[in-house]
Amino acid sequence: MNRLTSKQRAYLKSLAVDLNPIFQIGKDSVTPENIAAIEEAFHTKELIKIAVLKNCADDPNEIADLVAERTRSQVVHVIGKKIVLYRPDKEKPKILLPRASRE
Repeated sequence: MNRLTSKQRAYLKSLAVDLNPIFQIGKDSVTPENIAAIEEAFHTKELIKIAVLKNCADDPNEIADLVAERTRSQVVHVIGKKIVLYRPDKEKPKILLPRASRE
């Protein structure tokens, strides 16, 4: 998967503003069940917001990297205790990203 450009990342952030978190990471941090549920959500959604609860002692940035690695998605951004992940649908992408300019 190609890395997101800053323009693409900004576009995805703008789409994520109105999203509600559909998953919560709690005191048990990232579990196989979390990963399985997030993986399942990527079958119908390309952009997912996750909330890291106050009782989770782990760093949200580390959680984002771990979840992205295990679900083969990309971290759009982490702000406070909210994580936004992106994984395009292989057959029919719903989100059309701005084209990457040749830098």
